[in-house]
Amino acid sequence: MKRYGYPPKNSSAADVIKRLLHGARHWAFVGLSDNPERTAYDQARLLQARGKRVIPVHPAAATVLGEPGYASLAEVPDPLDVVAVYRRAELAGESVDEAIAAGAKAIWLPLGVIDEAAAERALSAGLDVVMDRCPGVEWALRRDA
Repeated sequence: MKRYGYPPKNSSAADVIKRLLHGARHWAFVGLSDNPERTAYDQARLLQARGKRVIPVHPAAATVLGEPGYASLAEVPDPLDVVAVYRRAELAGESVDEAIAAGAKAIWLPLGVIDEAAAERALSAGLDVVMDRCPGVEWALRRDA
């Protein structure tokens, strides 16, 4: 099972992760609600503190961390550099398919969210994919890079 990342040809998983963390500006967080006890909230706040625009995507479409929420990825009017999917693994594939349809450039599946088939669909559509990795941990590992 591949878990580290799915880089494009001529690139390593570490390069993809570094590029997304340092270069991608718009991060949609599927499953992000205004509950500060949830991992998605913590990770979104961390990326926002590092200059990323965080776009909440949740059926409640609530404002989170000062950003207006959207009920689906299709409703987001902004470009989607990265779609982070904070849903159970068995539901992640649907969000990955929505991200592909919405024109996202990359998918990030956090720790414990593993869907090989969805990752392969995203790769086939030309997206970068990171799976079973925590953005906060990866940021800390690359803070000097």
